[in-house]
Amino acid sequence: MATDFSFPDAAAKAANMPKDFESEKMSLSMGPSHPSTHGVLRIQFELDGEVVTKADPVLGYLHRGDEKIAENMTYNQFVPYTDRLDYLAPLANNMAYAIAVERLANLQVPPRCQAIRVLTAEMARVSAHLMGLGAFGIDVGAWSVFMYCFEEREKLYTLFEELTGARFTTSYTRIGGLSRDVPEGWTKKVEAFCDQFLPILDEILGMLTRNKIFLDRTVDVGIISRADAISYGLTGPNLRGSGVATDLRKDRPYSGYEQYEFDVPVGSKGDCYDRYLCRGEEMKQSVRIIRQVIKTFPGGDWYAKDARKIFAPPKEKILTSMEELINNFMIVTEGPQMPAGEVYFEAENPKGVLGFYIVSKGGGVPWRLKIRSPSFCNLSILPKLCVGNMVSDVVSILGSLDFVMGECDR
Repeated sequence: MATDFSFPDAAAKAANMPKDFESEKMSLSMGPSHPSTHGVLRIQFELDGEVVTKADPVLGYLHRGDEKIAENMTYNQFVPYTDRLDYLAPLANNMAYAIAVERLANLQVPPRCQAIRVLTAEMARVSAHLMGLGAFGIDVGAWSVFMYCFEEREKLYTLFEELTGARFTTSYTRIGGLSRDVPEGWTKKVEAFCDQFLPILDEILGMLTRNKIFLDRTVDVGIISRADAISYGLTGPNLRGSGVATDLRKDRPYSGYEQYEFDVPVGSKGDCYDRYLCRGEEMKQSVRIIRQVIKTFPGGDWYAKDARKIFAPPKEKILTSMEELINNFMIVTEGPQMPAGEVYFEAENPKGVLGFYIVSKGGGVPWRLKIRSPSFCNLSILPKLCVGNMVSDVVSILGSLDFVMGECDR
């Protein structure tokens, strides 16, 4: 019996072929453990060759329910949870949350407390941008940049440890003040860091700014127009890189930012290269602010003394006064007593605008708390931004957006 080795005609092949092959497009999943996703992010791609035709971000791998946790904790107990949002800048997260609660309580902290908060927030901005720059360098193949950036971050972490007792999750800010005053001589160490940091920063940026490979990977790649940046709710360097000169530290100053002179770097094209340049210049402006804070560093109290039922009394008073002991017991067990009402406050964090919306029905626990995380909003443009680019360009785009999934998923 003869065997028929003839192939079926084209119509029969098409009828038996899976639908995915009809379009000749491939489905590819990047993440959630891909080394260039800057966290547990997954993007489901549809590819035509190596060109992205569709991109669907898949979130939620790091969801912890922070907002619901806040509704079952006193206001002070939630401070350590804010460390875990953008865990590269916990000092800035603490500050934004504390100011939101203080505005709910109609509480004003003294100038020294405001100055320390600005100082630590700008140090956190430099630390976060160094991490973003180093990771971006690795994404496009520049290993040396990563090592230089991490060496400078280690110096900052040493200063954070001297101030707060912790290197990573600091929990330094309190509602109505800070956990402690700055140690003697600490500001001189910060000033010494700034003096040696600027030349090193120029050297780091010099390795990339005119590097042919880096230019090829970033110039005219991942362009976000001014209109798109606004309509998608982008904030921070990602918004300013597209030519929008918006910075809450200047537009709606808080914690005394109106006292300090600094420039807001703005891009022109809105590509990966512009976003890189903005972050590099922002570090220089942060150093400029830090120097002004140290130069005009005020004396006085580092917590609001009139916040008797909000801020825990000093330990020596707790040990010597029955009234203060009872007051401390009530603050710890029931939480600082807040008036009924609602408040929304947003701060200019390294990744963009971090906002806290708090609804209070009175008492020591918030009734509702909602976090506006900049990374979540910044990632919303990915389905549009990735389309038309090659897979290798997506790595550059993700690095230029500089997001953290800790605050994205919450």
